Amino acid sequence: MTVIINFDRVSKSLGSREVLKEVTFSVEPGDIFGYLGPNGAGKTTTIRVILGLLPPDSGEAYILGRHVERDDTREKVGFVLEADGLYDNMTAYDNLDYYCQIYGLPSSLKSKRIDEMLELMELSDRARDKVSSYSKGMRQKLAVARAMVHEPDLLILDEPTAAVDPTGQIEVRQIILNLSQRGKTIFLSSHNLDEVQRICNRIALIDQGEIKLCGELDKLRRDMGKREVVIGTTIQTAGEAESLNGLVAELEALPYVTSCRREAQKLHLHLDGRGDVSEIVAMVSRRSIGVEEVIKGEISLEEIYAKVTKARE
Repeated sequence: MTVIINFDRVSKSLGSREVLKEVTFSVEPGDIFGYLGPNGAGKTTTIRVILGLLPPDSGEAYILGRHVERDDTREKVGFVLEADGLYDNMTAYDNLDYYCQIYGLPSSLKSKRIDEMLELMELSDRARDKVSSYSKGMRQKLAVARAMVHEPDLLILDEPTAAVDPTGQIEVRQIILNLSQRGKTIFLSSHNLDEVQRICNRIALIDQGEIKLCGELDKLRRDMGKREVVIGTTIQTAGEAESLNGLVAELEALPYVTSCRREAQKLHLHLDGRGDVSEIVAMVSRRSIGVEEVIKGEISLEEIYAKVTKARE
């Protein structure tokens, strides 16, 4: 299956500043791909290269197996950037109709497609209202409809929930998930780490023009940094309590256990990326100590982000 976006050692300078430095990443079909980084890291320049607005100085950039600068490539892309591209003095329906004309949709298909998008975004009851009367959240939903009206294979979203209230954020997130379930591939540039952790399956983190990490989010969370495990036991006798105390030192001696402490009937452990929770539970059971619960905590995306971006300081 064709890779949706493929950047291979893409570099780009603006004036005397090198904004992208041999950037390499790929976006697979069906991904909700989170693209993260501090302000000035190179996120916007990356998007401009994807959209064919800026040519790479070196390296190669492809969408759907075609070079990004080809016109027939850009026809397969929808996007929502900081400016939503909507016309305030036109209704929602007329905005979508106008973009249908830009994208060359046949007249026989336009009405059906517009109605479908308005229904998907839950805007059908406001279709004849001018966009100037819309809330920020409604505008963002209509902007996504505008970007999707021509059925693109790739949707690029740049900070889609910025300045949107919590209810609107939830609605936009759900729309993104719905589009993914419909088979769309989504490239999401965002500062909202909680949002990315909720909906993205793969991410890349760019800092000072360089990709610092890239991969499946769940795997990155498992592999990076410390993990906390809490094991609840069922101690009933003094002998079991003494055995549990002795187990703490034994667990601390394991190469992948960075710390272990006992609090009442619970063991609190921190593991590195090699940690094997099943082995630890087995060690507890071998001492005839009952295990009531095992609570595993993984590093959050916020912690990953902080660790990577602070490494340069």
